[in-house]
Amino acid sequence: MNYNKIQFEAAFGTANQLPPSDVAEICFAGRSNVGKSSLINRVIGRKSLARVSTKPGKTVTINFYSTDGVRLVDLPGYGYAKVANAERLRWADLMETYFGSGRNIKMTFQLVDMRHTPSDFDLDMIDYLKQMEIPFTVVLTKSDKLNKTEYKAACERMREILGDDNFIPFSAQNGDGAEKIREVIEKAAM
Repeated sequence: MNYNKIQFEAAFGTANQLPPSDVAEICFAGRSNVGKSSLINRVIGRKSLARVSTKPGKTVTINFYSTDGVRLVDLPGYGYAKVANAERLRWADLMETYFGSGRNIKMTFQLVDMRHTPSDFDLDMIDYLKQMEIPFTVVLTKSDKLNKTEYKAACERMREILGDDNFIPFSAQNGDGAEKIREVIEKAAM
């Protein structure tokens, strides 16, 4: 896959706007402010393709990026408390329609902030992906913010939750884990 050719394709705010799923899709899901846009930018080697915000809840649409017959899909963040209930319901409908409409989803990267125990929202999303039989890999973001002891404890905690090692510690700051994420993308998109 040529990451240099990735470009923004479109953004959709409601479920009925979603285009047909005609190519492999690689998704990025997680709580608001977990670092989805930063991860996408780091993995593709661009500084600002996916918009990064310091204010949680800014990605309110499903954003599609495309290259070489593959779409990267930046999903709206969930779990941000300062969002109106109507907006939360719109996001829920958008996400349920996206995941439940038979799209060609080859991999979902479920992002979890490594500094914290996974939230109920994170665990619900992991359970949902399992129930829907959607392939997924957990990415533990912000790994550079932990010391060695905290890092080891966070990995052990995730290992216990998942029952396996299907997770990748990642840092948007120093790029740790980016190559492994690229490998998962390449394998899934084949």
